[in-house]
Amino acid sequence: MTNPPSACSFTVNGRTYTPPARPVAVICLDGSADEYLDAALARGRMPHLQRISVSGHRGLARAAMPTFTNVNNSSIVTGVPPCVHGIGGNFFFDTASGQEVMMNSSKFLRVETIFPSAQRAGRKVAVVTAKEKLRDIFASGLIAPGGIGFSSEKAVQAIRATHGIDNVEALVGPTPPIYSGEASLYVLKAGIKLIEAGLADFLYLSTTDFMQHKFPPEAPEAIEFYDGIDACLGRLLELGAVVGITADHGMNAKQRADGSPNVIYLETELVKQFGPGFRVILPITDPYVVHHGALGSFAQVHLPTDNASHISPHEVIKWLLARPGITEAHPRETAARLMELPADRMGDLVVCSGRDVVLGRTPDYHDLKAIESGLRSHGGRYEEMVPFIFSEPLKPAFAARARGDVRNFDVFDFATNGTGS
Repeated sequence: MTNPPSACSFTVNGRTYTPPARPVAVICLDGSADEYLDAALARGRMPHLQRISVSGHRGLARAAMPTFTNVNNSSIVTGVPPCVHGIGGNFFFDTASGQEVMMNSSKFLRVETIFPSAQRAGRKVAVVTAKEKLRDIFASGLIAPGGIGFSSEKAVQAIRATHGIDNVEALVGPTPPIYSGEASLYVLKAGIKLIEAGLADFLYLSTTDFMQHKFPPEAPEAIEFYDGIDACLGRLLELGAVVGITADHGMNAKQRADGSPNVIYLETELVKQFGPGFRVILPITDPYVVHHGALGSFAQVHLPTDNASHISPHEVIKWLLARPGITEAHPRETAARLMELPADRMGDLVVCSGRDVVLGRTPDYHDLKAIESGLRSHGGRYEEMVPFIFSEPLKPAFAARARGDVRNFDVFDFATNGTGS
């Protein structure tokens, strides 16, 4: 008979976690605005989620800003905001080196993830992500054998020495294309198979938002996709897992009535108004341009370095805030405080746009062919509220917290400490 999972406590980044002696599976449903769940529930396609909504807890939490994948997944797996873990975007401009840098490596993390401590406490840890770009961050510090980390994008390449597992395809099935709904469902199916095989009892399962970028909540394709998610959720419940569900960000249409992207080309307009030397960084930028064309609702602005014209940051901010479609513009120090961002990896200014508006650099910088079918994206305040769901009832103190300003990166705390009687 298999021994039950360890219930030993462990402490990471100032938080103590005491998981139950049952499997724990925390799921990040990338891009899952609450409207997607509501649309599927209204059509009777998520019966397991419906049951959880009654017998467990279904609410909302606030994501980290900016509402991008790397930022929020890093917060979830460390339990702390970006100002602590150090990753404030998918991308930033390193002023010391003069290089624009992708933050898809654990070397940019300034704190440890939850997982090595869970492993040291006796848990069988597995982190499975759809996008390979996140695997290094999630699997940081995991030790094989015993610690498992792989992506559905590169499942066929997983080997025991570096991923803690081999022959993933024999366990789960053929590696799916990353630009598909199956890339996300594969993550959940992998979690199920790992629990069934006794290989994992403490899991983080992070999907991709391709489907949400491509389809609105009421689209038949989206409904079918969430039906598949619900089937996986049902199997996790059958296996006795405590399940926590959240998202890294929501998703909104960012286009005009004619279907064209509703873009403010920020760098172009700043240069036109104030002169050359501005550099706009779009932290949504990553290798998956089919998702969003590097267009999101959040930007960092670096002012001209020589500034021969003595441009005042406050003058630029005043001009920005007078523009239709711009909802926020802050100097670095203010944005770092309001949005809990690492100041040393920021521009001079931070700019956010409205619910249906995205920010770009210049027309030549973006390949709009990738999003000809319509643009749905994220990054700003309007994608900040995300699902916060647990398969078990919350203890009174945690139920009270859930009614306040709870964060998506509280999900492991709630799943391990806050559920049950």
